[in-house]
Amino acid sequence: MSDLSKYRNIGIFAHVDAGKTTTTERILKLTGKIHKIGEVHDGAATTDFMDQEQERGITIQSAATTCFWDDHRFNIIDTPGHVDFTIEVYRSLKVLDGGVGVFCGSGGVEPQSETNWRYANDSGVARLIFVNKLDRLGADFYRVVDQVKNILAANPLVMTIPIGFEDSFVGVVDILSQKAYVWDDSGQPENFEVTDIPEDLKEKAAQYRTELIETAVEQDDEAMEKYLDGEEPDIETIKKCIRKGTINLDFFPTYCGSAFKNKGIQLILNAVIDYLPSPTEVKPQPEVDLEGNETGEFAIVDKNKPLRALAFKIMDDQYGALTFTRIYSGVLQKGTGILNTFTGKEERVGRIVEMHADSREDLDSAQAGDIVALVGLKNVQTGHTLCDPKQPATLEPMVFPDPVISIAVAPKDTSASEKLGLAIGKMVKEDPSFYVETDQDSGETILKGMGELHLDIKIDILKRTHGVEVVAGAPQVAYRETVTQRLEDSYTHKKQSGGSGQYAKIDYVIEPQEPGFGFEFESQIVGGNVPKEFIPAVEKGWKVSTEKGVLAGFPCLDLKITLVDGGFHAVDSSAIAFEIAAKAAYRQSMPKAGAQLLEPIMKLDVFTPEDNVGDVIGDLNRRRGMISSQDTTPTGIRVKGEAPLSEMFGYIGDLRTMTSGRGQFSMEFDHYSPCPKNISEKVIAEVAEREAAKK
Repeated sequence: MSDLSKYRNIGIFAHVDAGKTTTTERILKLTGKIHKIGEVHDGAATTDFMDQEQERGITIQSAATTCFWDDHRFNIIDTPGHVDFTIEVYRSLKVLDGGVGVFCGSGGVEPQSETNWRYANDSGVARLIFVNKLDRLGADFYRVVDQVKNILAANPLVMTIPIGFEDSFVGVVDILSQKAYVWDDSGQPENFEVTDIPEDLKEKAAQYRTELIETAVEQDDEAMEKYLDGEEPDIETIKKCIRKGTINLDFFPTYCGSAFKNKGIQLILNAVIDYLPSPTEVKPQPEVDLEGNETGEFAIVDKNKPLRALAFKIMDDQYGALTFTRIYSGVLQKGTGILNTFTGKEERVGRIVEMHADSREDLDSAQAGDIVALVGLKNVQTGHTLCDPKQPATLEPMVFPDPVISIAVAPKDTSASEKLGLAIGKMVKEDPSFYVETDQDSGETILKGMGELHLDIKIDILKRTHGVEVVAGAPQVAYRETVTQRLEDSYTHKKQSGGSGQYAKIDYVIEPQEPGFGFEFESQIVGGNVPKEFIPAVEKGWKVSTEKGVLAGFPCLDLKITLVDGGFHAVDSSAIAFEIAAKAAYRQSMPKAGAQLLEPIMKLDVFTPEDNVGDVIGDLNRRRGMISSQDTTPTGIRVKGEAPLSEMFGYIGDLRTMTSGRGQFSMEFDHYSPCPKNISEKVIAEVAEREAAKK
């Protein structure tokens, strides 16, 4: 199939438990891709194929599948909702042209919905909104629409309104056609009839239609003029205007229904065709040079252009590594050689497969607009560009957040240590937000990730998928260090031991900077007191040193080093001498510049029943939490605030105890903040103890 106007690359994303995977299942059933619907709560959903997903009833990794509706090809990615796996959402949005944001009819705009919405805005992805679970207790479509406006600062364009609510929800009114779609009680998605609008909704439906047309015609001057003259545009013109506004992100067509009860899904599938862009209608991907600067060239979606593709996910299975790839331009043939611009090496494409969750179908070729998986690539990682070796180019890479939590693991027996190394190597390739390092002194393997659940799942995967039993230590917080005072200082490095010596003198200023600043080095040397060729060595010495702070060995942030003067010896000075001087200057001056420990502060969003709100807030205060707001929802209270990560370990268990299992929470890293003196002293003492134990 080569007509790109009939392609739709879409993602389905939402807060955990809003019904993404259930919505995906219904789409696959309606499009004939599966014949029996699998339920998330039974652990049988098609796109939740990992053991851990089926047991916990959550999506952990994004799954890709392809299906057809009304002569159009849909490449669909079902993404996770839990905050620890937002990396999966981010990298999926990077390669998609459109999306469906699913919101729970009773939960509304929840914390992870906000994060995903922000990622989608950053990626410029056009979206539809689907307000799901309208059959649930406390569901209110109109309240969720208001939340989309107020919390997400988005403009929802209401396309359907519900008929009935909670138990009596039976169908929807299509605002554009002014017809009612009513389903029977059989639970079959195809068992519906199109009827006239119920009397009690006629006035509301007419009002929403007026609003819809007024919003849509703003996209077309001619239609706007006719409308102002009293001439209503025809349906096709209105649809064209809605499509244009949706692709420009001016508004988001908003639908409602119940995926679990099979009500309202057909209208969403039609809307994907009518309003979401084809690959040729989105902004082309910018190409960048090796330093990451834009070249002004773009990967235009066209099969006749040179090959440009982005590897956005690596997945290991029994047949080897699968590289999920979005092809932006050109054609990719099985058995051909492609260039990985990151490594500079050519690789051969062994097989091209079209994915359906964890099953696959072989293809001979794929073209611009396709999302496929490649088998047989050796050194490709997430974010690498694959292109035509004769016409190389690099696409804008992906940027991933730093981990905030780490644990030490060791194999249970020595025979497992080699298996552990191989397994972790594969897992790091699959997940760019999962880091591994070896402690040089103790030889311990340190796993780093985005949250407790993230690392918990990784240890589970090691055990079940790779058969490696490990002993895990207590979670460790990723503290940082900084300075608090401006300091002018000087250091001279002299060494004479027969033969040529070493000499380097540097005068420098250390200054604290704003949070989030990172590290900066500046040279103000004039007149050659430190020769130009030695200045990069000074910078390197400082930069390498900041990886290990003077208080407890944590990386040092938010400081600026200015080289103001120095001295050199015509024979004994060298780049290595200046680098050693900078390293020694770091050790000498950092304690004098008021070195301070920083701790990661997490943004919190806690849901609690109204009866338990006092206990929950009291507990957060004990954890050094700062409450910023309390919002009443139909089912309880949402408490927002921030708290140090070190105080939040095991919080989910305590929250469930306080709320009789009804509380929920999500947290994500927000910023680093100075550690209170007593906490700082305790952390430094613990680190010293661990170091002593290693020796």
